[in-house]
Amino acid sequence: MSANLSATDLSRAFARGELSPVEATEAALARIEAWEPRINAMFIVHRDQARADARASEARWRGKHPLSALDGVPITIKENIHTKGDAAPIGTKANEGAAAPAADAPPATRVREAGCVLLGKTTMSDYGMLSSGLSSMHGITRNPWRLDRNTSGSSSGAGAAAVAGYGPLHLGTDIGGSVRLPATHCGIFALKPTLGRVPVNPPFLGRVTGPMTRTVTDSALLMNELTRPDARDFMSIAYQPIDYVAALAGNLEMWARTQRIAFLPDMRCGLPVDPAVREAAQAAARAMEKLGCVVEEIPSFLTPELQDGVCRFFEARSYNEIAQLSSERRGRILPFITEWCTHRAKAFSGRNVMGSVNALFALREATVRATAPFDFVISPTSPILPYEAEFAAPGNDPHNALPHIAFTVPYNMSEQPAASLNWHYSADHLPIGVQIIGRRFDDVGVLRMARVLEQLRPTQREFPA
Repeated sequence: MSANLSATDLSRAFARGELSPVEATEAALARIEAWEPRINAMFIVHRDQARADARASEARWRGKHPLSALDGVPITIKENIHTKGDAAPIGTKANEGAAAPAADAPPATRVREAGCVLLGKTTMSDYGMLSSGLSSMHGITRNPWRLDRNTSGSSSGAGAAAVAGYGPLHLGTDIGGSVRLPATHCGIFALKPTLGRVPVNPPFLGRVTGPMTRTVTDSALLMNELTRPDARDFMSIAYQPIDYVAALAGNLEMWARTQRIAFLPDMRCGLPVDPAVREAAQAAARAMEKLGCVVEEIPSFLTPELQDGVCRFFEARSYNEIAQLSSERRGRILPFITEWCTHRAKAFSGRNVMGSVNALFALREATVRATAPFDFVISPTSPILPYEAEFAAPGNDPHNALPHIAFTVPYNMSEQPAASLNWHYSADHLPIGVQIIGRRFDDVGVLRMARVLEQLRPTQREFPA
């Protein structure tokens, strides 16, 4: 079925005339109709516009003038990435009824320019500040692998949509793990690029947009379009016309043998590492060692104090937003979020806030210092397996809402590229991903290392149908 084809395969089929964008779009829309009553991954579905865009793409392919290799390929975009005319409540009922954006955000602009068929907008948690599929606006987004399990978040809908076959391409955002955590819990691939590599609007400390796909090559295809420059992002880095797909060609195993790899099995902060998660990460590191790489285990560079500093920063940031709302609007927010960001932050002094900001920079320094001697780091993505679907966080404790981001958040602060690739599955068939981290600006290297591991990993299970 075309709903299971990768973007790479669809593009080739379109070029050969073996399949049309109209057929691919109809297959993706059929998957949405079949899955949505169970998983709730979509906020908006643009059925009519998607069909019209697919017909236009079909005409371009027939005329031999596609806009890009991704012309006609179905895509979903996370709700908080603005698309002109679509509501963007940022996951919370507090913003219900707000005016729709008048313009596309840079990533949406790029994929439209490439001719992608936008199927619609995916769900997310309130303000993007939960690694969960729970939202006051959208309800519960469930994991297609097991409906009683959490997708993680905040790019919850994107992760579930990728598993369910709502097209091969999905855009999420990540400020502490929000594309990588859904990737590990949903059994897909996701890349958190170097900060500024993919222009966004508005930019912010640690915030990126990244591709979420079933394959590494599909994310590389999407990076070819997403990285084009956009002046609206005043934190973007200098544009480099890199062909990310071409970078995956050649003998990558020979290249990989020359790389020095750190293995980080345990952050020793937050939640303990599940034995199945540890084994998956160790297996990935052993696979690289057997290939001929130098692999060295390294200790954690994160301390409970640094992790708490990051948590205090996010609490203060969110409390600042909530404090500006009327009491009526505050009452619409998920109570878990309100309790999480007010129980400490309402008493923060300026010194407390500056202390949390300083903790971010201390974490950045510690992360860079620990990883600088190595070309790449391999670690778990999350310390745990997918947790209860109805929970706002593992353990559901608003006074400890972010205990599971220790492996992901450091690289948002250090601006390093990091990806999550599904490796294997637990005894009860839940996905387990491993994380690949590179040096700042080496997005190509992370994709290449992920592609090597993708070829070395154990046989993968079929996605749930």
